[in-house]
Amino acid sequence: MSTSFTLNGKPITLDADPNMPLLWAIREVAGLHGTKFGCGMAQCGACTIHLEGTATRSCVLPLAAVAGRRVTTIEGLEGKPAKAVQAAWVELQVPQCGYCQSGQIMSATALLAQNPKPTDADIDAAMSGNICRCATYSRIRAAIHSAADSIQG
Repeated sequence: MSTSFTLNGKPITLDADPNMPLLWAIREVAGLHGTKFGCGMAQCGACTIHLEGTATRSCVLPLAAVAGRRVTTIEGLEGKPAKAVQAAWVELQVPQCGYCQSGQIMSATALLAQNPKPTDADIDAAMSGNICRCATYSRIRAAIHSAADSIQG
């Protein structure tokens, strides 16, 4: 069966089992490897993508659920919040191992798109589903604040 949707701003049709997790469809069928597998249970956030602009775990979402919808992966992330987050990540040297960072950036960007001036509590709530095994949480929070300041001008 085939599923058609918009992936990173471009229409795409993937010939795959509609019950296949979106994560595997993105990685193995579409060939985009920036979205990572972490736990397979939507608990760690490594697989975070944007579904219609909302941070969503792709490891438990069936491919069929995105039919006709807009999906953005780390490879397709663009716009002012995305550029500000990516610049802050580099400036503050957020990653250590880097494995979780695509999911962290996707969650942070979704947060700033909805709330351009988040408090620490807002950041903690939005990022609570993203696990960083290197424990760079303080740098992640600082980078989100820096990105928010950059967006504000």
